[in-house]
Amino acid sequence: MKKILIVDDEENMRHVLTLILEKEGYKVTPALDGKDALLKIDEDEFDIILSDIKMPGMDGIELLNALQEKAIASTIIMMSAYGTVDTAIEAMKLGAYDYISKPFKGDEIILTLRKAEERKRLETENRLLRDEVREKYDFNNIVAKSHEMHNIFKIVKKIAPYKTSILLTGESGTGKELIAKAIHHSSNRSDQPFIAINCGAIPENLLESELFGFVKGAFTDATQAKKGLFQEADKGTLFLDEIGELPLMLQVKFLRVLQEEEIRRIGDNMNIKIDVRMIAVTAKNLETEVKEKRFREDLFYRLNVMCIDIPPLRERKEDIPLLTAYFIDKYNERLDKSINGIDKKALDLLINHPWKGNVRELENAIERAMIFADTSKLRIGNFPQEVREYSSRKEETSSDDGELSIRKVVKDVEKTLVIKAVERAGGNKAGAARLLEISYRSLMYKLREYDIDM
Repeated sequence: MKKILIVDDEENMRHVLTLILEKEGYKVTPALDGKDALLKIDEDEFDIILSDIKMPGMDGIELLNALQEKAIASTIIMMSAYGTVDTAIEAMKLGAYDYISKPFKGDEIILTLRKAEERKRLETENRLLRDEVREKYDFNNIVAKSHEMHNIFKIVKKIAPYKTSILLTGESGTGKELIAKAIHHSSNRSDQPFIAINCGAIPENLLESELFGFVKGAFTDATQAKKGLFQEADKGTLFLDEIGELPLMLQVKFLRVLQEEEIRRIGDNMNIKIDVRMIAVTAKNLETEVKEKRFREDLFYRLNVMCIDIPPLRERKEDIPLLTAYFIDKYNERLDKSINGIDKKALDLLINHPWKGNVRELENAIERAMIFADTSKLRIGNFPQEVREYSSRKEETSSDDGELSIRKVVKDVEKTLVIKAVERAGGNKAGAARLLEISYRSLMYKLREYDIDM
């Protein structure tokens, strides 16, 4: 039940409002004037305060100022008689949500209250959503335990509050966009837009209008003006994915934006000031691109104020078990599964895989494994063939100690073939024996001999 405080010096008005509002399910508390209202507010909390403006003693404007000083979270609606509309508008400038002119109908006041409640609900939802997003991209919630990644977190936490341009480098799939979002949400721009664009995914002839915008009539299809992404990101962060794909012609304009902090829309003759933090990302070696004259040297140095290189997953293998557990939890919920972990052999398989697609490839492999899993733990046979085959090839070709014993090499090969046959037969032992062209009894003996639990 929503609680409303009615503040009015006229007893008849308080009585009428109480009848109307209680009929609609509100819990009403009356106050005789501003001072009485403050006493009631000290004793209880109210969702909405409905106050007259003209009152003896402390009037509505004085009450409003007092409520602002107390930082009261209630929605405040003012009531104004004829001739006090200007004062009511002034009250809205001071923080009141709305005003109602006296005399009013019951439906009118209920509609105003419903609108105020809806606005409050949306504000609460937006605040919770912002808090949820901010928490999601907090550095403490990024899944990593490696020394390399924690050093990166320390660096970006220090630079997050500043407007300094950042260049994130690293292979595809290492989590560069995740780091960029964490920087944005750890900065004082977190309540402002985070706008992302992939410079390599948009045709060159459209990229300029996407970034800078245009005025009506700038070209044939420009039937109305359009803001560019620089303007959309004003006061926030512009995330430029694959900056190395930016055409040379646009690199010149981009350099000017960084230097002057202003843009000019296509077809416009006026410059527009912007306040944007740039985070650029590339999987290319921009120093090589500069040497090959495919990227401007001056732009490279403007972007490279702070360069952070995200290491590939194969160089931080201690992150793999943590990421694996995280993705299992994620896809248990998404796929409505109940996988409670991964067996040691399968985890060793993941740890020793090179993951050329990095974290993204690992996530895809685990999602696929969980779809095909029919046991409580993920096993080697659940993973994609290319992951299993790499491990098998590695085992077949590895001989670090210079092993020359035919007996040992044959055993290693035999063990690999047995594992492959059981996997290919989907765990069916009789089927695996047929593939190996041996008896079921011989297969069971070899499974025990090589300590294979499949």
